Amino acid sequence: MSRLNQELGLLQGIGLLSTSLLGTGIFVIPALAATAAGEASLWAWMLLITLVLPVAFTFAQLGRHFPHAGGAPHLIGRAFGSRMERISAWLFLAVLPVGLPAALSIASGFWQALFTLSHGQALIIQLATLAAILLLGQRPAKASGLIQGAIAVAIIGTIALIWWFGDLPSSKQPLLPTISGSWHLLPAALGVMFWCFVGIEAFTHMGEEFKHPKRDFPLALLLGVLLAGLVYWACSLAVLSFHAYGDVQTDAASLPRMLDQLFGAKALWLSALIGYLACFASMNVYLQGFARLIWSLADEGKLPRPLAQRNHHGVPARALLLVVIICALCASLAAVMQLSVDQLIRYANGNFVLIYLFSMAAGWVLLKGMWRWVAAFSALLCALVMIALGNDAWYAVGLLLALAALDYIRSRRAQTSPYSAH
Repeated sequence: MSRLNQELGLLQGIGLLSTSLLGTGIFVIPALAATAAGEASLWAWMLLITLVLPVAFTFAQLGRHFPHAGGAPHLIGRAFGSRMERISAWLFLAVLPVGLPAALSIASGFWQALFTLSHGQALIIQLATLAAILLLGQRPAKASGLIQGAIAVAIIGTIALIWWFGDLPSSKQPLLPTISGSWHLLPAALGVMFWCFVGIEAFTHMGEEFKHPKRDFPLALLLGVLLAGLVYWACSLAVLSFHAYGDVQTDAASLPRMLDQLFGAKALWLSALIGYLACFASMNVYLQGFARLIWSLADEGKLPRPLAQRNHHGVPARALLLVVIICALCASLAAVMQLSVDQLIRYANGNFVLIYLFSMAAGWVLLKGMWRWVAAFSALLCALVMIALGNDAWYAVGLLLALAALDYIRSRRAQTSPYSAH
């Protein structure tokens, strides 16, 4: 029996996941990937979508059989025990110091396209964004689903507008160019592109809130991934066609540059609004997912019980407040240290790949038949992506080892405590 209100339908689920996957990445990552690999980035998108689909199938089957607000850490715990659940939960929450400041920085960047903002003013916009997410999170999950569905339509409509008025595809930019001699560029592009498909594991936290989880959750997940992958590839082709890339410092402005070429300065407001809403949608799903993870752990007695309190709409409002406060502190620290978006994204990706790797290994243990082998193949793919991250993966690996050591020390102290026998 679900512990949360079951209000989400198939279309709302597709809207939640697709906007989560598109969100902060759609107007930034295609340009960063093009800067890293040029035309070869189109092949990188095809490769990444192919790699992500087995992972999506595995998450879909896990969510279908084990819907739970604890999401990926709960699944890992079912397979490998409570220690791995705790470690993976903290590893997932450790994305907050790097991942959310990156998303907030991208979001405020769209306002900087309209106005000349100081670092302090950009930070105020980021904090106001967190406040808006906090207010929306007090409402039932259905409200987020409706809003995010509308944002997904706006994002897709914007890309379609660029294709239509830009007369794409053009003969100057082939849909899939020859890649001979460019294969060595793909790992660098994949290292930053993986950011686009983080969101699947956060979506698993919403499993308990579907009206028909066994039917609608896997369909929403798979259709959301396919829709997002198609839109990413279409946007990447547009970025290459309009040459809206080439500098990691300005790649975040690729959407305004394309719209400016097509429609002039009058399109600046449109690009800023759509870009900001896309970022808002992605962060909303993530913060709601983090909140549900904390709530689930507290509800099971693994975190302080007050965090398990829900408001009159049945949503974990207190856990969400804690997440928003942590995000506000991390965003403020990132602003003071002036960390670049590219750095933050690459560090966060390591955490996500490890979570995916452990989740796929859990799929090998928990699933049966063909799906067990799909999970094993997915685990291998995640391991290869971890290798492709190179030095950027050491942040996540070091964090994992530190969390494992701290948990071991905590458990040893609990065993030797004079009260442990009671």
